[in-house]
Amino acid sequence: MPAYDFRTPRLYLEAPLAAGTMLPLDRNQSNYLANVLRRKNGDAVLVFNGREGEWRTQVEGAGRKGMALSVVEQTRPQTAPADLHYLFAPLKQARLDYLIQKAVELGVSRLVPVLTRHGQVARVNRDRARANAIEAAEQCGILNLPEVAAPVALPRLLAEWVPERLMVFCDEEAPVADPIAVLQEARRSTPPLLGPLPVSVLIGPEGGFSEEERSALVKLPNLVRLSLGPRILRADTAAVAVLALVQATLGDWR
Repeated sequence: MPAYDFRTPRLYLEAPLAAGTMLPLDRNQSNYLANVLRRKNGDAVLVFNGREGEWRTQVEGAGRKGMALSVVEQTRPQTAPADLHYLFAPLKQARLDYLIQKAVELGVSRLVPVLTRHGQVARVNRDRARANAIEAAEQCGILNLPEVAAPVALPRLLAEWVPERLMVFCDEEAPVADPIAVLQEARRSTPPLLGPLPVSVLIGPEGGFSEEERSALVKLPNLVRLSLGPRILRADTAAVAVLALVQATLGDWR
């Protein structure tokens, strides 16, 4: 894999990417490059669109009428996204922003807000969530953007569950045990697949799951109940903790 360039600024663009093409920028992107980063004609900018890898471009036409980028060459090919879904009870906005940014950094491919009985937030600004995902990907050299799904009620999620997916259920009532050992055992007991193991991680609201919800969850096939230790973690802290554990034992950290 080519070395990652930590110094050159990166932008996410929707446009197709190919050598020799010109990419006009909108006002916000032009302002960011010209006035925040002080980019000038001929300066390098890395771009990606989540489909065609990362490309080196050069600033063209910097001035009052806007800015464009001339595509020079591909610096990194597109990588396949991990099949890692993060299912979470919606949080208040500032903490949700943090959760989404960290989930993107940790390789999540799909973000699914789940509505539960004791959840305190019922709506998610998906445009804001996507903007946070883009910002995290730009800053951390990530080539894939996760899908931000519409909120779904837990009973519907369970009714439509695909049994081939491993569900990592972060359950505050699960026995406290070595989480690495628990996940490794789940890996060994999962039927072998041709490709990577598809994994979903579920964390509920800080009020916890109701007994009816927990009873429905533990009936799922291919489920592992996971304790996150003897301390109570806030939902955004729990997200970082469990996603790191999952990537280390089941994902692309191995």
